[in-house]
Amino acid sequence: MGLGFGGLGFVSQPSAPNSQSPNLTAHRLQSRFVNIGVFDSGVGGLSVLREMRRLMPNADMTYLADQANVPYGPRPLSEIQTLTERGARWLVSRGCDVVVIACNTASAAALGHVRGIFPSVPFVGMEPAVKPAAIATKTGVIGVFATAATLKAARFAGLVDRFASHLRVIEQPCPEWVECVEKGGTCDAVKAKLWPVLEAGADALVLGCTHFPFLQNEIDAVIAEFGIRNSKFEIHVIDPGPAVARQVMKVANSHSGGRWLVEAQNLASLPASLQKNTPFFTTGDAVKFESQARALLGWGDIRAYGV
Repeated sequence: MGLGFGGLGFVSQPSAPNSQSPNLTAHRLQSRFVNIGVFDSGVGGLSVLREMRRLMPNADMTYLADQANVPYGPRPLSEIQTLTERGARWLVSRGCDVVVIACNTASAAALGHVRGIFPSVPFVGMEPAVKPAAIATKTGVIGVFATAATLKAARFAGLVDRFASHLRVIEQPCPEWVECVEKGGTCDAVKAKLWPVLEAGADALVLGCTHFPFLQNEIDAVIAEFGIRNSKFEIHVIDPGPAVARQVMKVANSHSGGRWLVEAQNLASLPASLQKNTPFFTTGDAVKFESQARALLGWGDIRAYGV
């Protein structure tokens, strides 16, 4: 891996044509809002950003995607920790006061690590929604869809032990789903991974990766097809994004002294001026990221910068 990006270990990539990376530190000094940094290995964290924007339309947010190294799932624990630390360090260096690790794999492997490296920075991480699934299930079977690294993590094992030890928990690693979202288009792998879990009786399905909410239409279609043949029970799909967004708002309010102007707002009507409060950065191809983000979020005015 090349040492670009201020010596933090990210690969230096060209930014979008005719674009200039904004001075976020200067912007922060002029802003009365806390700047929230959002980090993911790719575009999956945009599902969390979307929920954060609904709750905090006026907030300053900075998104960093480490697409030069996506996916994180197959990587060793130590490497995920190193990559996550570099991403967090860059966001902090750009003036972010609160950092969201909007990646289940990075959270499972490195949340405790970055909290130890940056003790004065509030971090919010992701974890599979095992507790809500355990409450929702009527069949006693829940399915967890995630990367192999998330499912192997001690953090996940602890959640199962605390909240679902009396249930059958089916772990379904889905690296193909991550690749589908990063590449765009339809994902034939959804049915292959989801159908056997439904057949095993799971009625509570946990989306344990931030990429997976972007496959909601495909997931719903498979569930609908399954329901036509097996209408024995209602199936719940649990996305932790909204709950994480509420936690971020709570942490940000605490950090800022309650200066947020918080209101629920439809993203489709989100003014362009507020969309611009979220500069996007990627260690991959900035032009490609812009196209991905516009397609996934439905926002027209997105500018990405290569780092």
